[in-house]
Amino acid sequence: MSEGEHGPRPPADARARLHIVTGKGGTGKTTAAAALARALAADGGRVLLVEVEGRQGLATLLGVPPLPYEEREMLSVPGGGTVCVLAADPEAALLEYLEMFYGMRRAGQALNRLGAVDFATTIAPGLRDVLLTGKATEAVRRRRGARRRSADAPATAPFHYDAVVMDAPPTGRIARFLNVNSEVAGLARVGPVRNHADRVMEVIRSAQTRVHFVSLLEEMPVQETREGIAELAGLGIPVGTVLVNMVRPPLLAEADLAAAASADGADTDALSAGLKEAGLEHPGELAAALAGEVRAHALRVGLERRMRAELEALGRPLLELPLLEGGVDRAALELLARRLSEQGVRR
Repeated sequence: MSEGEHGPRPPADARARLHIVTGKGGTGKTTAAAALARALAADGGRVLLVEVEGRQGLATLLGVPPLPYEEREMLSVPGGGTVCVLAADPEAALLEYLEMFYGMRRAGQALNRLGAVDFATTIAPGLRDVLLTGKATEAVRRRRGARRRSADAPATAPFHYDAVVMDAPPTGRIARFLNVNSEVAGLARVGPVRNHADRVMEVIRSAQTRVHFVSLLEEMPVQETREGIAELAGLGIPVGTVLVNMVRPPLLAEADLAAAASADGADTDALSAGLKEAGLEHPGELAAALAGEVRAHALRVGLERRMRAELEALGRPLLELPLLEGGVDRAALELLARRLSEQGVRR
């Protein structure tokens, strides 16, 4: 639990409606984002899960063909909840932006055919990030009954989505990706693009937003998590939880772990005697190999405990997701979401 100005807050922070999930590559960021979206959709919630890197990682995770640029209901959650998925694309987002704010649908399509849209988002990566973050923040602001994808519905109308979860870029790029005001400063100091960036930052820096970091109990992910949290804090962007992924329980009792990790290691003579009694061939060789495995396990457990202590020292709530053998499918995703709910994640 984390302490706020007015006392303890739930791990996912009930005030937040935009949950941005980042992490070092290989930490299971996309899986964690999908599990979080599913957990937030429990008890009848409506959640949008947005992918912004163009990898179609969500399609692979859900076992479906590549997703188009549209919001599609992909997961039904017990209790009437739903998770819609959007594979955001900067080119498509720019065309939508031109249509929404300038009525330039045909002109935008012509620009796309000429390659101008792709050219613009390639030479101006800041514009690309504004469009992608803008798509997520627009979904956060959108009200039910809006005639278009804008905030033109009555301010008293309920929000179209109860929460939006973004599968964001990796930790090494997250600060630059979210700090879109700085990124567009050289492109547009005034005008609609700058105004659009300002509106994006209003949401990202507000109490509606939390950035969650996915980490493993390994040195490099922990280091990047520590650096990423410090960088976002310096930019005034709210940080949420640390999602510790692929957690494995120790296989030995504390005394056995201590003995195995010591300089002497496991008692190979005792192991050899036991293997011989079991009728196995070459018990000495097997005992030596087994002792090596046991020592490696004990040392890994020790390292993971040190890494956990470093994450705890960051002062953010820690949520755990277990290591799942055999990969992640929809049933496994349901299990991970349930684990998050058990740890207090809810709308």
